[in-house]
Amino acid sequence: MKRVTKAILPVAGLGTRFLPATKAIPKEMLTVVDKPLIQYVIEEAAEAGITEIILVTHSSKGSIENHFDKNYELESELKAKGKNDRLKLLEDILPKGVKIISVRQPEALGLGHAILCAKPVLADDEPFAVMLPDVLMYHPQQGCLAQMMEVYTENKTSTIALEAVAEQDVEKYGIAGVKLINTGLKITQLVEKPTIDKAPSNLSVVGRYIFTPRLMPLLKRTKKGLGEEIQLTDAMDKLLEEESMFGFEFIDGKSYDCGDKLGYLKANVEYALRDKKLSSSFKDYLADITNTN
Repeated sequence: MKRVTKAILPVAGLGTRFLPATKAIPKEMLTVVDKPLIQYVIEEAAEAGITEIILVTHSSKGSIENHFDKNYELESELKAKGKNDRLKLLEDILPKGVKIISVRQPEALGLGHAILCAKPVLADDEPFAVMLPDVLMYHPQQGCLAQMMEVYTENKTSTIALEAVAEQDVEKYGIAGVKLINTGLKITQLVEKPTIDKAPSNLSVVGRYIFTPRLMPLLKRTKKGLGEEIQLTDAMDKLLEEESMFGFEFIDGKSYDCGDKLGYLKANVEYALRDKKLSSSFKDYLADITNTN
């Protein structure tokens, strides 16, 4: 079984839910406290042993690649002024041992199509991860993808991150039906945004995936579906007919949908409260405005 060393990050979307902020700034570059969203996701990937990040990108997203490139002029200035703490922040932006490759998605044809665009930089027999860059997965000990790697190693098949949601919210998400067996949660079905009465569980799919190589040829054969786009869920349904698929329930942590304004605001507040330098004074501030209002 090959190790998973590559992660696909689809970043070609236009981020229209965050206009006008995303007119000139990619949504993946919006900051949570002091780091862009995508930096948190790449740090999670590196912790899991990923050594190659494949950005599926768009011509308007050059600032993402620039963020992870060296800026010799800025670094030289910081060094000359002895601002070594800030220099280290720049040096740590791209985790050691990780390289970034960019491929273009020429048309906005959905998540499935974006993943398919990365096929030329993957070997035919190579498993890979997919990480949605506007979903943050916080865990106090070990990142979501690192935990998923353990499940993948145990079961040697595609592994999908799942998180429990309130029953009244199941119709907002892709939901997995699961069966508990000796080696974990075997996925029995995937249903996109079901009504409460038709939901097989309350376990939602939350933006982290590890796929066997078989997904790519299935994606290639997948026809346009909802919204005239190539849907990842459609290819996953076909994969489920051919191979076992396991779920990893993300517990003792929390996901944040930062493609949604409320989710993004929640992430900023909660990450700030976890920041050692900010937490005390920020907590006092929140208490003050809560009492005032």
